[in-house]
Amino acid sequence: MFRMVFLLLSFLILTACNTDLNSGGQGTGVGSGDSQENPVKAELLSVRLPMGYIPDPQYAPFFVADERGYFADEGLAVEFDYTSETDGIALVGAGELPFAIVSGEQVILARAQGVPVVYIMEWFQRYPIAVISKTEAGITGPAELAGREVGLPGFFGASYVGYAALLAANGLTQEDVNASEIGFSQVEALLTDQVEAVVGYANNEPVQLAAQGVEVNVIYVADSADLVANGLITNETVLEENPELAQGLVRAILRGLTDTLADPVAAFEISKNYVEGLDDSRLGVLEASLDLWRADVLGLSDLASWQRTQAALLAIGFLDKELDDLESIFSNEFVLDVQAD
Repeated sequence: MFRMVFLLLSFLILTACNTDLNSGGQGTGVGSGDSQENPVKAELLSVRLPMGYIPDPQYAPFFVADERGYFADEGLAVEFDYTSETDGIALVGAGELPFAIVSGEQVILARAQGVPVVYIMEWFQRYPIAVISKTEAGITGPAELAGREVGLPGFFGASYVGYAALLAANGLTQEDVNASEIGFSQVEALLTDQVEAVVGYANNEPVQLAAQGVEVNVIYVADSADLVANGLITNETVLEENPELAQGLVRAILRGLTDTLADPVAAFEISKNYVEGLDDSRLGVLEASLDLWRADVLGLSDLASWQRTQAALLAIGFLDKELDDLESIFSNEFVLDVQAD
C-alpha cells in the first residue's frame, strides 16, 4: 500500500509542477537536449527514456538501436536514464516525460491510482522472474518448494508478484513455503546456505552463480504463469497529440531487438560502448535474455496476459478490485503498424 500511495503522491506532485501539460515540448516530455551545442543533432528530437535499472547488457537492443542510427532514422536522440521504475511511471503519467521502460504489473497498479499511462510494446515476452537453487537442494519443480526456505528481496515488486503467481499456478499457498526477506543479496544468501532457494531474475542470479562454478536449478515463473513483463509505456497525451513520436520509438526499438536476436555477440560488443567496464564475463546476461525476448511477433501483448497479471495482484492484495478498463491500458497499434511496414 505504501508503494501505491507513494506512486500517487509522486504523480500528483509532478502534475502540479507541469502547468502546461498539453503544450508543445514540455507537455510531451520532450526536451531540447544538447541540440544547440551539437549541429549534428540539431534536427533530432531529444527523448529521455527511464530504463528502470542500472546500465546492463540486457539493454543491448536499445544500445544497438542507438549505435546503428535507428533512433536517428526516426528523428530521435534518445538519452538512457537509469532511474527507478516507479519514478519513470510517475514522470510519464504526469506528462514530464513521454516514455519509460516499465513492468506490466506496475502499469496496472498505476492505472488503479488514476495515472494515465499506456503500455505500447512488450519487450520481455516471458516474465523474467525465477526461483534459483543449488542442484544439491533437489528443487527441480514448483511442488518441491513446499516446506523449503526461500529468500526474496522483499514482499514487493516484480519478484514477489512472480513468486506468488508461481505458487498459485501450482496449487501452493504462501503458507506452504517458508519465505523470508533477504534484500538484494540473493547470490550471497544462496552461496552461504542462508536459504535453500532465492527469487531473482532469470538473466541475472543464475548467470552470476554459474560464473562462480555453482550448478543451479532454475524454475521459471513464465513456465507456469504468463504475466506481462517489461515493456514501453507512454501517456494519453502523447497518444492523442503525437502518435508519430510513439510509432517512431517503437519502430527503432524493434529494429534493435531484431538485430540483437540475430547477432547477440555483435550486440554485446556494441553494449561495451554504453556500459562502463563491461567485459566478456557478462555475455551470459545477454545470452540468458534472448529466450525471454523471442516471439513470433516481437512487441505484442495480449488481454489474457493482462488478466492473469491483474489476478495475481488481486490475490496478494496489491489491488483492491479489478480495473474497469483493463483493455485500455495497453495497445498493440504501433507494433502492428511496424509489422505492416
